[in-house]
Amino acid sequence: MSVTILDGGMGQELIARAGRATSLWSVQALLDAPDMVRDVHDAYFASGAEIATTNTYSVLPDRLLKHGLEDRLEELQRLACQLARDARDAHGSGLVAGAFGPIGFSYQPDKCPPAAEAAEIYHRLCEIQADLVDVYLFETMSSVDQARGALMGAAGFGKPVWLSLSVDDADGTKLRSGESLRDVLPLLSEFKPAAVLANCSTPEAVTAAVPLLVGNNIPVGAYANGFTGIADTFNQIGATVDLLEARKDLGPKAYADFAERWIDAGAAMVGGCCEVGPAHITVLAERFGGRA
Repeated sequence: MSVTILDGGMGQELIARAGRATSLWSVQALLDAPDMVRDVHDAYFASGAEIATTNTYSVLPDRLLKHGLEDRLEELQRLACQLARDARDAHGSGLVAGAFGPIGFSYQPDKCPPAAEAAEIYHRLCEIQADLVDVYLFETMSSVDQARGALMGAAGFGKPVWLSLSVDDADGTKLRSGESLRDVLPLLSEFKPAAVLANCSTPEAVTAAVPLLVGNNIPVGAYANGFTGIADTFNQIGATVDLLEARKDLGPKAYADFAERWIDAGAAMVGGCCEVGPAHITVLAERFGGRA
């Protein structure tokens, strides 16, 4: 089985390079230093990544509205996509994955609007990205209804859709909503996404999630975060990521050891999320790139 090497986290890498966290998170770099975004994409390709994930996770109407930037939605979406495309073109190969984060807030599926309403928002965003990306990537979907809204919103564009799910850090067999991860499986049959992944949970939780996703006639991927957990206070738009603590035991080799377990369980795509940077991707590419 060949293994696709995904890229690593964008937002935390930007904050590390900028030296500060703001309530706009990764959007801040699009406003202040778009060249830094391009540099991060370049670094991941240089590390062996085969995917450039656009810096659009937080370029969402509700996030921008909170900061009085709602009129810049399309501009920022297109800028982020173009930066990823430019990096891919300079590298000479790879795919551009158009990222969409949760509406409401990450890890808080109860704050997301119902699926039909979320689908309308995502559909508008998919329209903006349609001519700029190779695949739509819905990240950190944390409930069945949240995943349904994403898949509904992406329908009709004729573009591959990757659905990425965030699971409970203490029990990776459950979504963050408390629902069983298996409850998402009927959506895979109904909407037929091109891949299903587990993301932005601890590596231990992702290790528990992957076997439940494998065996459903769809490629499986995995990319964990490097946080100790999600603080209760990190729960609304405007919260800054410095509320979250990075692990000290998850260097590139340790992270790759987890990725090996995911691949052994059947994952065909591995990469990293928050706090997983270019050095981690380098080791993943060295260990698993070109594996067949």
